[in-house]
Amino acid sequence: MKELSIVTAALLAWGTSTTVLAEHLHAKLIGFQEVPSVSTAGSGEFTAQISQDDRFIDYEMTFGGLQAPITQSHIHVAQRSVNGSIVIWLCQTAANPAPAAAGLIQTCPQSGTITGRITSANVIAGSTASQQLTANDLDEVLAAIRAGVAYANIHTAISPGGEIRGQIRASRRKDKD
Repeated sequence: MKELSIVTAALLAWGTSTTVLAEHLHAKLIGFQEVPSVSTAGSGEFTAQISQDDRFIDYEMTFGGLQAPITQSHIHVAQRSVNGSIVIWLCQTAANPAPAAAGLIQTCPQSGTITGRITSANVIAGSTASQQLTANDLDEVLAAIRAGVAYANIHTAISPGGEIRGQIRASRRKDKD
């Protein structure tokens, strides 16, 4: 009986090691999600995956059709229809550089795709004191994302408050190792 238990435990461990729950993030960026809403043909998509140990986020953001030159892109913390603090810079321009605290940030293309890895070193303190967001606190940003109160957006010269925006949604699904 003891041998059967050991074999059963080994089979269960082997069976569960071939799949893991991966946490994926997704946001569809459009002008009508901005506050205030923006009528634009611009659109984008933000996709990402949180590492299993919550130490980093690998992301890809594709966008195009913007009405004016891009000036910057970020992740903010706020619920739908509310503007919130910038907590992570995704890209910058010479005219709108990221603060030194954001780490080394890539230059924004006018359209196309950007990719990167976000770590605690990329998290800046929220600009709205009432949100109580602190620098380097990736755990708090992940909590906001998981609660559905974080969004990605892209700012342009004609829409300095943001031209396209999308609420980030987290989901878990089984993936092969």
